[in-house]
Formats: sequence, C-alpha cells, structure tokens
Amino acid sequence: MKAIAIIPARGGSKRIPGKNIRLFAGLPIIAYSIRAAQQSQLFSRVIVSTDSEAIAQVARHYGAEVPFMRPSELADDYTDTDAVVLHALNWLIKSDDTPNYFCCIYPTAPFVRPDILRRGFELLVAANAATTFAVTTYPYTIFRSLRINDHGRVEMFWPENFSKRSQDLPHAYHDAGQFYWANTERYLIEKRLFSSDSLPVVIPRSLVQDIDTPEDWEVAEQIYLAQQLVAATTAPNAKGV
Repeated sequence: MKAIAIIPARGGSKRIPGKNIRLFAGLPIIAYSIRAAQQSQLFSRVIVSTDSEAIAQVARHYGAEVPFMRPSELADDYTDTDAVVLHALNWLIKSDDTPNYFCCIYPTAPFVRPDILRRGFELLVAANAATTFAVTTYPYTIFRSLRINDHGRVEMFWPENFSKRSQDLPHAYHDAGQFYWANTERYLIEKRLFSSDSLPVVIPRSLVQDIDTPEDWEVAEQIYLAQQLVAATTAPNAKGV
C-alpha cells in the first residue's frame, strides 16, 4: 500500500505575511508538518504544493519534495483545500504514481504528531472509511451558547437547555485543522475531504490551536514552548531523575 503526504502551502497569506515559513519556536512552521510526516514512516513521498519559490526552497531544505509549482488560479484567497489536493492528485496520476492513500497535512500545524498521523491511517484502513481527520472537543458545551439579538439583548440559541447540566448535554467537536487522511479511490468519487463517510481522530485540546492572527501565533508558540519544557524536565534521563 502506497501513501503520500500532500502539504498545501500558498505564498499569499494576508493576516500573517509569510505565514507558512515564518519562524515558530526556532523553525519555519512548515518544518513541523514535514518532520511529523517523515517521522511517521508512513509515506513514500512528502510533497509540498505551493506557488511560492521561497516556500519551495524551505520545504526542500527540510526534506520535502516540490515536484511542481501550483498555478496562480489555485493560490488565491478563495481556493479551497479540495481543489489543491485534486490538483496534486491529478499530477500524481499523470506521473503514474497514484497512491492508495494520501494525507493532506496543513503547513501551520506545529502540534501535529507522528503517532496521531499513524492512528488516523490505521483507523482509515481498519474501518475502510473514505476519510479520517483530527477533531477535538469544544472547551464548553455549545448547546448552552448565547447570542446577542437585534435589540442588543442576550438570549440562548437553545433556551430549552437552560436548566440542563452541561454534563448531560452531547459532546460537540470541531476540526482540529491538522490533517485529513483519505482513500484515494474513494476520494476521487466524492472529491471532499470532509465526506459522507468520515471518521474522527479525537485528540486532546492541548494539541489544538488555530493560528489565524498574530495573537493566535503568539499564544500557540507559548503553549508549544511550555509543552517542550515540561517534556524535557519530565523525561527519564532529565537531570535529577
């Protein structure tokens, strides 16, 4: 079985200029996704899809391939991930290198881990699902969420839940924004990473942080550095242990 990693990384980020190769805790942020893919030992190729030569150079430096440059019409603010993945898959098909499975790994996912990538792949194969992807729980139940109405007053989206305990309400999950595994044959039918046959890879909230603004970046970096410090001081060979 052949699996290929596809990392979509365009060059035109507006909110955080140079986002995909900006230094995060000392490394270009895309390096974390490349490294996790390599360390998982699941992929015959780790491919970066980009329209930027600067991103391509960084990706190659960290061991990824950039065998083609993405066309400009697939690198604007409105291009979705599926369009980019399909472009990469079509290139692979034309090159007679169609994978049985592929994993789309986002370039700004410094918390992605090799063991979780493996878990997603194992679930995909064992369940014969179309796709699997990382999700996590909301920190507070969404079923008691509030809104501000047209008159400036606060009201509940679901007032019937006012008297219910949070532990009695269903769990709600959101996309962790890290990766999507897919069975290539099945993906090419529906052409959607979030398909009608997707399974969740549930991960802890401590490994999830959206990075859409400079403030998000700072928060994510501090969390990452704190986790690295804890890991270093609690390792079996740490000083004093």
